[in-house]
Amino acid sequence: MTLNGQVALVTGAGSGIGRACALALAEAGATIVAADIDLASAQATADEIAAGQKKAIAVPVDVGDLRQIDAMVATAIATYGRIDIVVNNAGVTRSADIMDLTEGDWDRIHRVNAKGVFFCLQSVAREMIKCRSGRIINIASIAGKGFRSTSNAAYAASKGAVISLTYTASQQLAKHNINVNAICPGVTLTPLVAAMLKDRARDKGVDIAEEEAKFVKDIPLKRANGPEDIAAMAVFLASAGARNITGQTYNVDGGLVHD
Repeated sequence: MTLNGQVALVTGAGSGIGRACALALAEAGATIVAADIDLASAQATADEIAAGQKKAIAVPVDVGDLRQIDAMVATAIATYGRIDIVVNNAGVTRSADIMDLTEGDWDRIHRVNAKGVFFCLQSVAREMIKCRSGRIINIASIAGKGFRSTSNAAYAASKGAVISLTYTASQQLAKHNINVNAICPGVTLTPLVAAMLKDRARDKGVDIAEEEAKFVKDIPLKRANGPEDIAAMAVFLASAGARNITGQTYNVDGGLVHD
């Protein structure tokens, strides 16, 4: 599954799934544009890739800001001349009951998780269309398919939007030889999830280890994802082996959801 000679843009590349995807794509041979709202964390990812004798740059981006998205894409093109792969990973959430969500929560979550994914996809697709090829990989979630232990309803709705966007984008971009797929992670041990579990444990007055154990016990394979499990699927979807796969949403969840 070599990606030699290809350029991959990864949003939210400073930590968690995004970082794992950037490292795995680089290991497969891709040149990486590591983008994150926290430039220092993106730079740390790029530096780690460079230490492995691979090419990478770090770019700051708030994916809720269209001007910053376009600037990110322009930097990638100016530096490497093309974008062959994009992993739309940047996302936010918080643990909350449906009756506790505020308008601010809704706007913040959808600004990044739905609006951000759409406009990153659109901006990158403009460049891919010129090359008549591309791989777009959206990081959705099993929350968008009805997973009952989702962090909150607004998050689930935002990831459902990503899934629907994946279907429509795949249909409309296929004529340009652009593949569009989504990965739907289940319980994945990232800093974002760790913070959410900490909040839940605090609210329930239990130890965080107890809350972690509760999450894992319902997984048929009895283990949570590591970020590298999601990254492995991203590498496959970016590879020649997936050249005829588009418009699909793949659960990586240890068997939690069947859809």
